[in-house]
Amino acid sequence: MFRFLFRFILLVIVIAAVLLAYGLLLPIGPQSQQFVQLKPGSSARHIAASLQQAGVIRSQYAFLLWHYLRGHKSLKAGEYAFDHPANGLEVYDRIARGDIYFRTVVVPEGFNMFDIASAIEAAGLGSHEDFLEAAQKQTALVRDLDPQAPSLEGYLFPDTYHFTRTQSMHDIAATMVHRFRQTAREIGLNSDVHRMVTMASLVEKETGVPEERPVVASVFNNRMKRNMVLATDPAVIYAALLNHRYRGTIYQSDLQFASPYNTYKVAGLPPGPICNPGRASLEAALHPATTEYMFFVSNNQGHHRFARTEQEHALNVAAYRRAVASQSR
Repeated sequence: MFRFLFRFILLVIVIAAVLLAYGLLLPIGPQSQQFVQLKPGSSARHIAASLQQAGVIRSQYAFLLWHYLRGHKSLKAGEYAFDHPANGLEVYDRIARGDIYFRTVVVPEGFNMFDIASAIEAAGLGSHEDFLEAAQKQTALVRDLDPQAPSLEGYLFPDTYHFTRTQSMHDIAATMVHRFRQTAREIGLNSDVHRMVTMASLVEKETGVPEERPVVASVFNNRMKRNMVLATDPAVIYAALLNHRYRGTIYQSDLQFASPYNTYKVAGLPPGPICNPGRASLEAALHPATTEYMFFVSNNQGHHRFARTEQEHALNVAAYRRAVASQSR
């Protein structure tokens, strides 16, 4: 009887070992990239079932048994990407160490919150509308910097970010604001933040040429000193975006549209930034050039011509129109 019982137990152990080896040592998995989302608070049993259902492991029971043998190590929630066959031990180790998948979001200088919302959606992190809601309502994130901020526009700093799908829209926006704060400290932007960031956003949208940025800032300062309208097209476009009326180009009706962002109708800076400026534009707003320029216009080659008088400006505008006309022939 004892010998029979011993043989039975030995047989059970052998069968269990074979099943465990089959479940943990033989590779399985997708040939192309597949994502598995493990939600925070998921039990080990639920995680094992999800992995088996996704075809990432052979046996949820072998996975669980290994989990218990390892002393119930913490399994990390998050999104995981599997792009090649792997055995159960490799999968377990990845989840135990939290080797989660990060989605990359590139925010170039001059992107506004609408552009960033589209980038967030394209990266699969959430909807365009959800990010816009966070950007427009979470102004508490910058209240100490800018009590007047109508949104987070201007403070969603341009950079390359890596986010996970477990992060909320608030978390994503807060990360971008944190990068702004770092840059602001580095360049010494610690007073009149609202005005400086709003000015920097106009500079960012008007030129991408490094050496022109302080000069463009000087033009806007000179015009404000004379109580002249800034007459900057990007602000008009932003007014149209805010009112869901932008049609891809500026129409006469946009120039006449009643909005505090319409810098053809209202003198001074708009109520807030019109995009998210990079470091160079922030520095240009903080340290503008000293000039007598009052006007600028494109030279149709990526740069601008600057003028002190309306007569000089008229000549520059005529040169621009000739360049455009010759290019279209």
